[in-house]
Amino acid sequence: MKRRTFIQNTSLLGAGLWASKFSLASTTQDFPTVRISEGQRHFSSEAIERAIQEFQRHTGNKELGWLFGNCFPNTLDTTVFPEEKNGKPYTYVITGDIDAMWLRDSCAQVWPYLPFMAADQNLQRLISGLVNKQSQCINIDPYANAFYNDPTRVGEWGTDHTDMKPGIHERKWEIDSLCYPIRLAYAYWKATEDNTPFDSEWVTAQRNILKTFKEQQRKENLGPYRFERTTARGSDTLQVDGYGYPVNPVGLICSGFRPSDDSTIFSFLIPSNLFAIVSLRQSAEMLANIANEQSLAKEMLDLADEVEKAVRAYGIVDHPMHGRVYAYEVDGFGSYMMMDDANIPSLLSLPYLGAVDASDPIYQRTRAYILSESNPFFFKGSAAEGIGGPHIGRDMIWPMAITMRGLTATDDDEIKSCIESLRRTHGDTGFMHESFHKDDPKKFTRKWFAWSNTLFGEFLWKTYKEKPYLLK
Repeated sequence: MKRRTFIQNTSLLGAGLWASKFSLASTTQDFPTVRISEGQRHFSSEAIERAIQEFQRHTGNKELGWLFGNCFPNTLDTTVFPEEKNGKPYTYVITGDIDAMWLRDSCAQVWPYLPFMAADQNLQRLISGLVNKQSQCINIDPYANAFYNDPTRVGEWGTDHTDMKPGIHERKWEIDSLCYPIRLAYAYWKATEDNTPFDSEWVTAQRNILKTFKEQQRKENLGPYRFERTTARGSDTLQVDGYGYPVNPVGLICSGFRPSDDSTIFSFLIPSNLFAIVSLRQSAEMLANIANEQSLAKEMLDLADEVEKAVRAYGIVDHPMHGRVYAYEVDGFGSYMMMDDANIPSLLSLPYLGAVDASDPIYQRTRAYILSESNPFFFKGSAAEGIGGPHIGRDMIWPMAITMRGLTATDDDEIKSCIESLRRTHGDTGFMHESFHKDDPKKFTRKWFAWSNTLFGEFLWKTYKEKPYLLK
């Protein structure tokens, strides 16, 4: 089922057992069981279960405790498929209501569990299996964004006009699809000092990442990637002969699509280029210290420096009200797109991804812009305010963006406001969603969206550990 058409009234709820409809207004401290039953969970972690019990025991707000218990383990409960091949772990992670693994989503889904690996070796092996799976997928096709576990399966996008290979669910070229696996691998390595996932398959994946990024700088030609889809939705395909609109090859990397899976207007997507700078440097550190691939590491660093210089020259523009800010997209000729999208990487998420310092003046001005009505996709209604995007359309706010606002905020009142907003807008389900209407949280998309759930859990856990008084 397509992401954009998965709506509230679907009969299947993968996020939990939808026992009955209920109204929070009619409950006090007793909340219905909506988490999937223990016997049906795909993976159980004692460390995560202890974290849930600790959070619920020490958090004064019972509804937040209930939400945390539902959302934080949702990825493990419902979306992971660990397996062993010749003694090597591989973990397939679906996004939720779509039975396919996005490189981006799968990394983000398990990210909040990294701090718990030291207390749970099985959890560590599960995540190392995803690092292995990511490398395997990248080596199938670094231009693809989503994969199947079964290479014989052909999905609804099998007729797209692009080079579809066995095992690919969708082949939308997105820079962040190659950044997220590096981010996960680097954090795994730093947390565990375990080098076992970083074998020849992983090194080959790094070579493919570098090759793809350089091809998509489009210095000599348009590169090997082309994509067209027979669709009535313009943002679901690439315009201008399947390559996207022209760019000036100034050193930035083209991204055919945004993290929302919508096509870019101007292919130099600035949040993703900033993410790529971080990822290239992380890959270089690992290549040099683990694989002794000094030459490849240097190429990674050189490209990071080149992209960073180009972002400084072309990715920062003058806004008439907010001053010098990051553009969302540019073309290198002087045209730029002013907006922010809810999906990550976004301009809002840059400190979360380690791409900028939260106190950086350009980021702070950009943040003020995107959290204002100057951003065409910032919506404010009677239920909440927040960022949405073209993927779902006007007046639909993404919980993920509210969560990211909280994760990147430094002001206590702003953090608390984000938590309260999310608490009030789960639509009487006990889970987060892809989006909800600014005036009616019960009008939402995607009942089963594991990334949104786990990210919300990460936000609550971070607040509990750092500012527990905000949860009283």
